[in-house]
Amino acid sequence: MRKQEIIVVGGNAAGPSAAAKAKRENPSANVKLFEAGPFISTGTCELPYLFSGVIDDYKKLVFFSPEEFYEEKKVSVYTNHFVESINNREKKIFVVNRNDNSKIDLPYDKLILTTGSKAKIPKDLIGIKNSFTLKNISDFLSIKNYIESNNVRNILILGAGYIGIETAENLRAMNYNVILVEKAELPMPSSEKEISSLVKDRIEKENIELHLQFIDMKFNIRDEKIYSVNLDGRLIDVCMVISSIGVEPNSQLAISSSLAVGKFKGIKVDGKLRTSDPSIYAAGDCIEIKNAVTNQYDYLPLATLAHAQGHIAGSNAAGGNNFNDPVVKNAAVKIFDNVLVSVGLSSIQANQSGFQTKFVDAIVPNLVKVMPGNANTYGKIIYEKGTNRILGAEFFGKSEVIGYGDLISALISKKEKIDFLEKINYNYTPPNSPFINILSVLGRKAKK
Repeated sequence: MRKQEIIVVGGNAAGPSAAAKAKRENPSANVKLFEAGPFISTGTCELPYLFSGVIDDYKKLVFFSPEEFYEEKKVSVYTNHFVESINNREKKIFVVNRNDNSKIDLPYDKLILTTGSKAKIPKDLIGIKNSFTLKNISDFLSIKNYIESNNVRNILILGAGYIGIETAENLRAMNYNVILVEKAELPMPSSEKEISSLVKDRIEKENIELHLQFIDMKFNIRDEKIYSVNLDGRLIDVCMVISSIGVEPNSQLAISSSLAVGKFKGIKVDGKLRTSDPSIYAAGDCIEIKNAVTNQYDYLPLATLAHAQGHIAGSNAAGGNNFNDPVVKNAAVKIFDNVLVSVGLSSIQANQSGFQTKFVDAIVPNLVKVMPGNANTYGKIIYEKGTNRILGAEFFGKSEVIGYGDLISALISKKEKIDFLEKINYNYTPPNSPFINILSVLGRKAKK
């Protein structure tokens, strides 16, 4: 009996997860994974921490080599192999071996696309020698090599979102002059304004030059290098630029293969993560998934979701019968010695989705005030007017806010009302928690 041929395209969070699960589901299958770059199974959220030495070696973010992955998972891995096209009718992929530019075609029974996302970059910075993104280990190495080979002092970072702020923090820790620019009126523009204002204050305390709400930005470029940037008439000398203005689905392979994509250009999938071609599955940052709060398709590029989706796609491609449930966004970012947690919908997203909303917010100490290290935590919960169903929340404080986010995420998935927060029996120990939990405070305020 002929063995099933399963091919996975893409080797980051979702790809290795899908390939390993497919092999476990059907041990007799030939499972192959193709990755266009030199690494598979890498950490990416950790990349900014390489600059400051918090993580002292990029190799610690490479969790498997191709050889190790085969040894442990029995999956054949091909790095530096770019899948340039798919023949859906004949069920073949066409691959370019970037090591020697040779080309091969391979048949498949089931194909899993885990091509991830790609960093956005301003058009006028494409092809510029000292312009970079920070999306993968190769990007980090390019930035590191440029810094080490040039007299770099002033580093311009475009975008004050998750990656931009983390990168700014870690480069500033190495005494570079960091200029952080954001076209919105506040950093973390997708957050609640109250929290964005707190983030702004925190950034400015760290001697990072912050420019917000600029109207016009022009780069002075000579010989394919940026020498300065003009922000609304103010000229700022820069040695290099790092773009962190967001990501978008890397779905070009799917589009060129006539697979259906959604409004965010992510690949459309059903509950089993099948694409519009029943022989092709997709998972990770290249797909659109159903948001549990709105019940609409959304684009949520988070590594944890990608890993879980890889398991489902791999299992189903190998004969399993698993479903990808709607998800609640639950994301966190470290901002110096604080943490920002965002769960579910923001106020703007909730209103755009047609909800009539109310909110409660509060500032509460994270510990009993007599304990050393106590600090204020800000929390805001958005809920539906009339039903009182929790729609979203944000917190800004110390690391304990991550636990608040996880609890709110669970309550959102269960469609709980904000009143429920007052009924929970919260723990208390003076060195680690407050006498009255901020969630209880917020529940009581909503009840009033």
